[in-house]
Amino acid sequence: MGIITVDMNRFMQGHPKLKYVFFGGKGGVGKTVMAGAAALWAARQGKRTLLASTNPVHSLSNLLEKDVSGKVATVCDERNCYAFEIDTRDTIERSKQEIREKINWFLKFADITTKDEDFIESATMNPAFEESAMFENMMEIMFKDEYDFYLFDTAPTANARRLLGMSKVYSMWVEKMLRSRQEARSLREMLSFTKKEEKDPLLEYLLTFRDRMGRAKELLTDESLTAFFFVTLPEALPIAVITRFIHWFHEFGIPVGGVIVNGLIQEELVGKDAPDFVKNRLKMQQEHMEEIWRIFGDRVRGIVPLFETEVKGAKMLDRTLQHLFPSAR
Repeated sequence: MGIITVDMNRFMQGHPKLKYVFFGGKGGVGKTVMAGAAALWAARQGKRTLLASTNPVHSLSNLLEKDVSGKVATVCDERNCYAFEIDTRDTIERSKQEIREKINWFLKFADITTKDEDFIESATMNPAFEESAMFENMMEIMFKDEYDFYLFDTAPTANARRLLGMSKVYSMWVEKMLRSRQEARSLREMLSFTKKEEKDPLLEYLLTFRDRMGRAKELLTDESLTAFFFVTLPEALPIAVITRFIHWFHEFGIPVGGVIVNGLIQEELVGKDAPDFVKNRLKMQQEHMEEIWRIFGDRVRGIVPLFETEVKGAKMLDRTLQHLFPSAR
C-alpha cells in the first residue's frame, strides 16, 4: 500500500477547538516524548499549555530535565509551556480523607455505632482506588480550566483504558447509589415520628458527584474537544496492543485521534556495510510498517525516526517536534 502523507499539524488544523489531548500505548513506546513534543508545539502556537502526567511511574521530569513532581513549572524555556507530574501519594491521601468524611456521614445518618476505620480500609484497598483518585485529580485539572490546551501523558494502555473509563463506571455506580439512598430516605421519613426534614449530606454528595461525572463524560467524549492518540513502535506487540484497544476506545465513546509511529530506523542511513543485525531489523520494520498502513491507513498521524541519542531536554524535543509536525519547520 502506498504511503499516505499525513501529519499532526493537519489534524490539529481540522480540529480547531481541540483542547484535551491524551497519549497512550504499550509501555516503553515513547508516549511521554510525543506528549512533550506536542506540548512544545502547542506553546509555540501561542496556547497556554499544560503537559500533565497521569502515569504513576512518572518520567516527565527526566524527559524535561526539570523537577515537575507535584508542582507546575514552566519548561523548555517556553513562556506558555507548563508541566506537572500528579503526586500520586498526595492524591491518594486526600481521597482517603474524603472517603473518611463520607463514611462518617453515612454512619451518623444511619445511626450505626461502629468504627469507621474498617470501612475505610475496605474502600481504599481496592486495586482500582489509585486510578480512581488519579481520575478525580485529572478531572479537577480539566475543570479548573486555567489553560488553553492540555496534554496528558497516560499510563500504559490497559491502565489508561481503566482511567478514562472511570466516568462511565462512576456514572453507573452513582445512579445505583442514588436509587438506594432515595429509597432509604423515603422509608426513614415514613417511619419517622417527626415531619422535620433532615439534611442528608451523603445524598447531596452523590448528586454533586453525578453532575461532575456527567461533565467529565461530556468532555471526554466530545470529538471537537478531545482526542486520544496511540503511540506504537514498528513492532508486532505494540501494534497488536493498540489495535485491540482502539476498538474499545471507540465503543466507550472516547474520540481516537490516530496513531503515531515512533522509533523508525531511517532506511537511507543504513549502508551496504551495515551489520546484519541492523539489516534484519530494517527488514522486520518494513514488514511491520506495511501492516501499520494496512490496519490504520490515513489514521497514521506521524512517523518519528529512531534518533542516534536519547530524547531528553528541549533540543531533542524540538527535533521530535519537527517530525511530528513537519509543516511547523
